[in-house]
Amino acid sequence: MEKDLEKVFGKFQTQGTLGFIKTTDKPAFSLTSEQKVSLNRKGNVLFNQGDIEQARRIFLTTGYSDGLTRVADVYVDQNRELDALKLYILAHNKRKSEILLEKIASLISKLIIE
Repeated sequence: MEKDLEKVFGKFQTQGTLGFIKTTDKPAFSLTSEQKVSLNRKGNVLFNQGDIEQARRIFLTTGYSDGLTRVADVYVDQNRELDALKLYILAHNKRKSEILLEKIASLISKLIIE
């Protein structure tokens, strides 16, 4: 299955682009460990309060993979699979990103056959 996904999306990358999804490994700013901890706590509070978009912005800034995964899980529940896929890739969550890639590949295969 991985070879089929490579045909559709190219080589799975953690930096650069994955097809139409721009990715990066590096947080937006150079932050100290203390700043990251403080921002991640704030992001967790916002997430728990339901402010998913503000939490996502913080988690992207700090590169907090657990937070990015939790936001992506919400996106999946909202049928925002492409947005979720981007966050799973940024969070290096291969298991969850592969599930979505397989779903997208299956959809594309069905469209091609029809």
